[in-house]
Amino acid sequence: MREGSLDAPVRHPINWNDPEFYDEALLDEELRRVFDICHGCRRCFNLCDSFPRLFDLIDESESGELDTVSSADFKPVVDACTLCDMCFMTKCPYVPPHEFNLDFPHLMLRYRAVEKKKGEDKFVPRQLAKTDRNGNMAKHVAPIANWASNRKNGLTRGIMESTLGIHKDAALPPYHSKTLLDRARDNVLTVNPDAPAHGRKAVIYATCFGNYNNPGIGEATRKVLARNGVETEVVYPGCCGMPLLEQGDLKAVADNADKVSAELAGWIDKGYDIIALVSSCALMLKFEWPLIVPGNPAVEKLSKATYDVAEYLVDIAKKEGLAGGMQPLDGAVSMHLACHARAQNMGAKGAELLRLIPETRVAVVERCSGHGGSWGIMKDNFETAIKVGTPAARTSLKSGAAYFASECPLAAEHLLQGMEKLDSDGAESRKALHPIELVAAAYGLTD
Repeated sequence: MREGSLDAPVRHPINWNDPEFYDEALLDEELRRVFDICHGCRRCFNLCDSFPRLFDLIDESESGELDTVSSADFKPVVDACTLCDMCFMTKCPYVPPHEFNLDFPHLMLRYRAVEKKKGEDKFVPRQLAKTDRNGNMAKHVAPIANWASNRKNGLTRGIMESTLGIHKDAALPPYHSKTLLDRARDNVLTVNPDAPAHGRKAVIYATCFGNYNNPGIGEATRKVLARNGVETEVVYPGCCGMPLLEQGDLKAVADNADKVSAELAGWIDKGYDIIALVSSCALMLKFEWPLIVPGNPAVEKLSKATYDVAEYLVDIAKKEGLAGGMQPLDGAVSMHLACHARAQNMGAKGAELLRLIPETRVAVVERCSGHGGSWGIMKDNFETAIKVGTPAARTSLKSGAAYFASECPLAAEHLLQGMEKLDSDGAESRKALHPIELVAAAYGLTD
């Protein structure tokens, strides 16, 4: 329950196939309706940079009201939205079923979809969104790609900034020559037959990031689940489309949803649960896909069978109990609750999971990292992204924790950069981990 309504918030399907969705006059009318309500409320002033930009735009206008603001000046407000969903999920009192019917992130998405249809989307972000193509190319030259993208490589990063607009100081994820799929094929794990959860079966949906950029998350997940008696298969039909969603390419997202859900639905029919390794991808499968391709039976089936990885382990702990053998970590954990984990409306499952490790103190950080996928690495956005994430970085530093974890690997690396700016002396000693990697360490399953 929230202020403004006694009912739980709901989201409407995105009518991206309706020609009126792309009507610029209708879009402007809706932008003005929503912006005027936001101007009178201002509860979201500290969530991201969209709202300060909006409020400054109105306050500095001739009348101090929206009527003297040009529609041409709306674009910076839209560009600053990272689709984190926190305004919809945690702040806005006017989301449906309230009669005002506000969904700020999906309105920003509509604006970008109109830009995409007009051919006004930007070339570099559009190419970055092609994660499968990029991953399949980069894995063959991973050492060279990682050398070129390393922040310490002033030559190549300077060239990337001047030609591609990617900020020279922004951390970029590495690539691996052996993907998670490759590693799963080469390493068959023995499932613990004495574990309380023996008999469960789960497909690990690798995600583009888990497959190409950080296979360690998937390897830790496989080992922890095998210790707990869960039979697993690693499957990756393709990207969930979150990077494409950020660019307003709804047709491409729908195509990915059709393809991936068709394959994963077959595993569900064979009795497998579906686990997404990255919170953004879990959000897409659970909530965004059903709104983009409503009525698709495979998508509906998948949305009900999908778990975030931390959510799945907590579910085992509550229903069957986790296998014994975990040892305490040698220090506390600062646990960042990623926005796309919070937007799944499942509770703080990453923190719950870490508290299952014996004698472990967990300091929760519940603020946005500011990264926003490919948005936060761009030259025009990086400093803003660091600014938005500074409160979370500062809170994590103040906790004095020995470990830093987040369900979102990109958010984690970005927050490490924020911590580096606040405490450069301790930067080299910090490493960002997914909570499942700390559980694997507690079980003694890491190398």
